[in-house]
Amino acid sequence: MMAEHSDPLDASQREDSNEDLFASAMENIDPKDASEATLSSPPLQEEVPLNDDEDEDEDEEDPQMIIPEPAPAPPKTPEAQDDQFLEISVSEPQKVGEGMVSYVVYKVTTRTNLPYFKRRNSTVTRRFSDFLGLHDKLVEKYLHSGRIVPPAPEKNALGTTKVKMSNDMSPQSSTPPTGGSVEFIERRRASLERFINRTAEHLTFRADPDFREFLETDGELPKATSTSVLSGAGFQRLLNRFGETVNKMTFKMDESDPWFEEKSQQVENLDNQLRRLHTSLEALAQYRRDLAASTTNFARSAATLANCEEHTGLSRVLSSLAEVEEKVEQVHIAQSNSDFFYMCELVKDYIGIIGAVKAVLHERIKAYQLWQHAQQMLNKKRETKARLEIAGKTDKVAPAKDEVSEWEAKVERCQESFENVSKMIKKEMDRFDQQRVSDFQVTIAKYLEDLLQQQEQVTKIWEGFLPQAKAIV
Repeated sequence: MMAEHSDPLDASQREDSNEDLFASAMENIDPKDASEATLSSPPLQEEVPLNDDEDEDEDEEDPQMIIPEPAPAPPKTPEAQDDQFLEISVSEPQKVGEGMVSYVVYKVTTRTNLPYFKRRNSTVTRRFSDFLGLHDKLVEKYLHSGRIVPPAPEKNALGTTKVKMSNDMSPQSSTPPTGGSVEFIERRRASLERFINRTAEHLTFRADPDFREFLETDGELPKATSTSVLSGAGFQRLLNRFGETVNKMTFKMDESDPWFEEKSQQVENLDNQLRRLHTSLEALAQYRRDLAASTTNFARSAATLANCEEHTGLSRVLSSLAEVEEKVEQVHIAQSNSDFFYMCELVKDYIGIIGAVKAVLHERIKAYQLWQHAQQMLNKKRETKARLEIAGKTDKVAPAKDEVSEWEAKVERCQESFENVSKMIKKEMDRFDQQRVSDFQVTIAKYLEDLLQQQEQVTKIWEGFLPQAKAIV
């Protein structure tokens, strides 16, 4: 059982006040405030000076081992403008145990001055399943009311198995880590950090007891067994998803609100375009990695030719050309990392968020179905009551009236629920639209700055080599 928490605000009052604060704050949001994206940044390539006296025996750097630096601080949220802040970082992944029973833990560090947190600074260790468990709890609490819960990172059985069977993350390992598992862990760390910070940006989620427990409780949390695909809860989720998919295909809601009709079409179009963009970005990142590999092969060929060349001047230039190509290769790798960790991961995140948006839109359809079902049952009860009155069965009329009254109350509750969900979705969609524009604006600017810096670096490298090429005698 999860430990109980004393919530500083009454649940209903807190939710109403949070919604009003959020709505007013989002109207005044300044995209400049989101100066720090939640995406994990690729490493900035330092300028590589031309140095002909480099140690030729220096170990060659493995291109696959270039790992991005820790993600920058999350973007400032509207409430942070009132001297309130909540900063969360996920770092230092560490493998615990050996073999298939092993797992990776991450250090989650929190800094905040929000009054409903118990501590201003806290550091805890959490497993990947703990993050999934937190997401499932938030979905269970808030999805039905129309709130968009940020999606948790996807599971990767193949990558997880490779990490379990390798010694890369083990502190007892004396062998240097290989690129595959380390890169997988870094990508997962970055995605977990983005997930927890996106969740923290929401006023309601950050005040949730389970969210605060996740950040503040020392020691291990109760194991979230329901997150396993092979668990009973996981199998039940698959059945529920199958049922909802069938329901979406067979039920057509007569939409009376043009706003929702327009938004639903917009979401579908956005989903399709983001998926195409993600495919293109993955191809671009792979192209730059292939280009880096080809540049390496060219550098090696030039170095081999330099050793065979009898002309001293030409041999010296070919040797310098090989060194220059090796430095250009590093820039290509940095550009590939920029493509992936800036743009590709952002687009992938928003494909997941679009899925969360579709989920809340479907919750509205489910609320409408319940309302219509209650209305149909009410009509049947009224017809039954009328037949009993005509037949003069006075002994059954009174119970029939009670049933009519009961279903009238159910219809009112279902209608109210549908209207509340619709109202909440409109607020959440406004927030989603503004956050999406802000995220893409900040990330594209950082991406372009990074590419410009890398192009300038390539230019300097070739400009430094050109005099040597012209000086062949």
